[in-house]
Amino acid sequence: MESLSSLLDGFGTALTPLNLLWAAVGVLLGTAIGVLPGIGPAMAVALLLPVTYGLDPVGAFIMFAGIYYGGMFGGSTTSILLNTPGESAAVVTAIEGHPMAKSGRGAQALAAAAIGHFAGGMIGTILLVALAPTVAALAVDIGAPDYFAIMVLAFIAVTSVLGSSRVRGFAALLIGLTIGLVGLDQMTGQQRLTFGSLQLSDGIDVVIVAVGLFAIGEALWVAAHAHRTAGESIPVGRPWLDRSDLRRTWKPWLRGPAIGFPFGAVPAGGAEIPTFLSYVTEKRLSKHKKEFGKGAIEGVAGPESASSASAAGTLVSLLTLGLPTTAVAAVMLAAFQQYGIQPGPLLFEREPDLVWGLIASLFVGMVLLLVLNLPMAPVWAKLLRIPRPYLYAGILFFAAVGAYAVGGEAIDMVILLIIGIVGLMMRRFGLPVLPAIIGVILGPNAEQQLRRALQISDGSVTGLVNTPFAVTVYVVIVVLLAWPWLRRLAGRGRPEGPRGQGGPGGSDGPAGDEAADDEEDKEGTRA
Repeated sequence: MESLSSLLDGFGTALTPLNLLWAAVGVLLGTAIGVLPGIGPAMAVALLLPVTYGLDPVGAFIMFAGIYYGGMFGGSTTSILLNTPGESAAVVTAIEGHPMAKSGRGAQALAAAAIGHFAGGMIGTILLVALAPTVAALAVDIGAPDYFAIMVLAFIAVTSVLGSSRVRGFAALLIGLTIGLVGLDQMTGQQRLTFGSLQLSDGIDVVIVAVGLFAIGEALWVAAHAHRTAGESIPVGRPWLDRSDLRRTWKPWLRGPAIGFPFGAVPAGGAEIPTFLSYVTEKRLSKHKKEFGKGAIEGVAGPESASSASAAGTLVSLLTLGLPTTAVAAVMLAAFQQYGIQPGPLLFEREPDLVWGLIASLFVGMVLLLVLNLPMAPVWAKLLRIPRPYLYAGILFFAAVGAYAVGGEAIDMVILLIIGIVGLMMRRFGLPVLPAIIGVILGPNAEQQLRRALQISDGSVTGLVNTPFAVTVYVVIVVLLAWPWLRRLAGRGRPEGPRGQGGPGGSDGPAGDEAADDEEDKEGTRA
C-alpha cells in the first residue's frame, strides 16, 4: 500500500507538462537513434549526458528512460525490416521478423513488436513497483555457479532450436566464442588472438559483430545472388493485425515478462538471455512450429515483450543495489553520480521524488511509445518499397557509420568487413547466425563466471553444481539435449498411422520433421 501511495505521488511528478515533454523527447530520440544500425540507446544516453547537466535530475532521468525504451523499439524496427539489429537485444527479433517482412507482413511484425513492448514494459514496471525489494534480495544470493549455469542454458537452448543441424548450431556458437576471446584476458591481462595489434586489445565490440554478421553478411549475400532474382521491392501488405494474429500473439505478450523481468533484475542479466529463451519457449509451445524460421509472429511478440520487461527489471538492480546490468544502466549510473546521487538500498528513502517520478514516467513512456509508433508501422514498412540495390547500399552506409561511431578507429571498418565476409560464408554453408552472436555476447561473461566458480572451489569441478539453483538449471539442460531422442523413442512406441497423422513416418512425427528440415537445409545450401 505504501508503494502504491508513493507511485501516485510519482505520477504527480511525471505528469507535469515539462516532464511529459522530456518523456516525449526521450521516446522520439531513442526510436530515431535505435533505427540506425549500431547506434543503440546506450550511445544515445552517453551522448546526451553532458547536455543534461544543467537539467533538473528528475527531468533528465525521465528523458533517459524514454531513450532506453525508444531505442529498444527502434532496434527492433531495423531487425524486422532490414535484418539489421540496431542493438543486441533486437537480435532475436530478426529471426522471424525479417522473413515476415519479406513475405509482405512487415507492418504486422512491427505492430506485434510495438504492442509487445507496451505489454512487456507495463507488466515489467508493475512488477518493479511490487517486487523490487524481493527480487533484489534474491539477486544478491545468486553466485558465479548460478550465472555460469544460466549462460550454458542460453548456449544450449539457442543452438538446439535453430537450423536443421545441431552440429552447425554448435559450429556457429564456436565462431562466436572465438571472436569473444579476442582482447586481453580479464583476470591475467594476457593478450589473446590480438595478433600483436593494440587496437584489438579491448576486444571486438558486440555491435560491430552484430552489424557485420547481419547487415554486411546479408548485403553481400543479396549482392552475390542479385543476378538470379529480379530485385523487385518487397510488398508492404495490410497494416494491422487480424484476429488470427491476435490469437497467436496475446499469450507470447503475457509470457514474455515472466522470462524477461527476472533476468533483467539479476546482476549480470540484461535483455539478451531472456529474448533468446523467450524465442525458444514460443517455438516449443507454438502450434505452428513449421512456420518458425519462415516468419512466425510468435517469434516477434514473445522476445519483444521479454526485452521490454527486462528493461524494467534492469532498474531493480540499478536502483536498489547500484549494480548496472546493461550498458544503458551503466551510463545511467554515471548520470546518478554526476548529480551526486548514489543508487542503493537507501535511495528510495533519500530521493523518493526522483525514484518514484522515474518509475511513473516508465508507464507514461510506454503509452507514448505505443501511441507514436503503432500508427507509424505502415510508414516504416514502406522502407521495403525501396529497390533492393538502393536499400542495401543504404544499409551498408549506415552500418559503416554505426560501426565507426562505436570506437572511432579505422580498424573497426576492416573488422566489420572481415566479420561481414564470415557472415556471408555462414549463410553459404547453412550456419545460423544467432548462436555466433550469443557466443560473442555471453562468452566472455561465461568464462569469467566459470573461472570465479572454480577459484572459489579451489579448482574442484563440484563447485559448478554446489547450489540448488545451478543443479536445477543443469537438469533443464539435460532434458533439452535429450528431448529429440526422447521424442524419437516415444514415436517408436506409438502405433504407426497414416502419413500426416502424427505417426513415426508421418509428416508431423519426429522423423518427418527431421526429413523436412534436412530437405530444407539441402535446398538452402544449393541456393
